[in-house]
Amino acid sequence: MAKIFYSMAGEGRGHAVRVRTLVEHLRHDHELVLFAPDEAYDFLVKSYGDGQSVDNVRLVRIPGIKFHYTGGKLDLFKSIGYGLSYARRELPQLVDALHRRIEAEQPDLCISDFEPSLPRAARKAGVPLMSIDHQHVLLAYDLRSLPLMLRRYAWWMSWSIRCYYGRGDYEAVASSFYSPPLKPGFGHVSQVGPMLREDLVATVPQQGNFLLSYLRANTPPRVLETLSGSGWDVRVYGLGERPQQGRVTFHAINEQRFVNDLASCAALVSAAGNQLLGESLFLGKPVFAIPEEMHHEQQINACFLKQMGAGDWTTLETLSSVHLSKFLSRLDDYRASTAALCGRLNGTPDALGAIRNAIARRSRPSAVLESARI
Repeated sequence: MAKIFYSMAGEGRGHAVRVRTLVEHLRHDHELVLFAPDEAYDFLVKSYGDGQSVDNVRLVRIPGIKFHYTGGKLDLFKSIGYGLSYARRELPQLVDALHRRIEAEQPDLCISDFEPSLPRAARKAGVPLMSIDHQHVLLAYDLRSLPLMLRRYAWWMSWSIRCYYGRGDYEAVASSFYSPPLKPGFGHVSQVGPMLREDLVATVPQQGNFLLSYLRANTPPRVLETLSGSGWDVRVYGLGERPQQGRVTFHAINEQRFVNDLASCAALVSAAGNQLLGESLFLGKPVFAIPEEMHHEQQINACFLKQMGAGDWTTLETLSSVHLSKFLSRLDDYRASTAALCGRLNGTPDALGAIRNAIARRSRPSAVLESARI
């Protein structure tokens, strides 16, 4: 049994969902300590909190970088400012604390899902490091098919990945529902699909007569008006329970019910997070993506979604009934593309294989030394 330290970013649920999917496979054979900030901690505490009695998993809350919103919109400059302040004030203390913990507990492997403190502490302690995230797409993938603005954003954000993980002496696994060629010099990066949990993989998709939507709390009322006027029943998650608005009903987060609705909807209208888009395409569901204007990473996802013929997109701020009607009029075309993806894209087995290989490499020197002693 190996001991694994695993940290993740705290914004959105995608990081935590990815981590939990892998942890559920690993915890039967290995001991895991999870370091989670903010939304990721709030999500994982339901599975691994003190009262859950899950063997071989400990959950620790850490500070993390947050997105900031102004007037209901993502404020990129304020978010960057907070990130710089975090790097200057909180990050060094957290690195020192994790380094002390590594020295005390001696993990065999450290894994980071786009979280900066554990990689620095692992390197300082000389423990093998692995990244499993979506963000390495921005560093390692050939993105020449994207608009110039998004290519510039990817180049700019690639420096944050270098800052987070340091030198290239670590194993990188990039999880994404799209897989363009790698750029020269990045052959060491493994390309895998989204991390899909077993209950979703086992679900049999059906074609229903309603739309499913997952929205962030800052969604403008105009978006709900557009959904209400679509002519379809729409089930909305992410905004909590509230009175029905036309043909739009609102539902509290319930993972199993959401998976069932995703498997039986006609299409998804949602923000463009890699995890949810990957789950939708695995189930053969067309997607109309509505990333925020300042959320360029989700716009990159949305562009690849469109290039794959699996859906269309516009920004959250510009969504109109014209956009949505055009998408709905082409559902049969999108279904033809998503049918080829249905049941595919699951990156969980490949990611687990990479982790187990890293653990095996760590244990081999000890085995060789023990043989020499005998």
